[in-house]
Amino acid sequence: MSPPAPPPDELRLIEAARSGDLEAFNELIRRYQDRLYHIAYRIMGDHDSAADAMQEALIAAFRGIRGFRGGSFLAWLTRIVTNACYDELRRRRRRPQVSLEALFVVDQGPEAEMLLPPVEGPEFYAERQELADWIHRAIQSLPEDQRMVLVLADIEGYSYEEIAEILRVPLGTIKSRLSRARARVRDFLLAHRELFPGTIRPS
Repeated sequence: MSPPAPPPDELRLIEAARSGDLEAFNELIRRYQDRLYHIAYRIMGDHDSAADAMQEALIAAFRGIRGFRGGSFLAWLTRIVTNACYDELRRRRRRPQVSLEALFVVDQGPEAEMLLPPVEGPEFYAERQELADWIHRAIQSLPEDQRMVLVLADIEGYSYEEIAEILRVPLGTIKSRLSRARARVRDFLLAHRELFPGTIRPS
């Protein structure tokens, strides 16, 4: 099944951007920039590297928008962002750097919400922050290919088919990488379970 075409107003902006209209391109990006940045941050692990990857991705998107051949514009942008993340990760390996900011991320995903009591006091909030920190570390411990699939599937909610299209990887490979990524995250958390407060300790 072919991916859905962009809505008419988006198509109008895409056509204007393809003609060099920077304001039309900026309007398209404003619609998706928060989600795209969230993907970049989850892959890169710190805000500075995510910002660098986003900057490179947006430049590449503007230069390459004439090559957009229809389908989901968000999926097209997501592919460019993930490619930019790959490039930035390679650069970062040549000049390692760690952001302390990356150690203080509060996960607002559905997994965290399931843990909330009816009224969340300061103590439980602090424990949930600690759990979010460990989940973040677990994601960052994954190999790059597994990390990207996990972020796109379990955090951003893309289907297997969409991820295969975004990453240009066979569907079977996506499923295999995601299975291994989930197992590694589970093993990472279990290996550190004694450091968790009792109320959020993984089992």
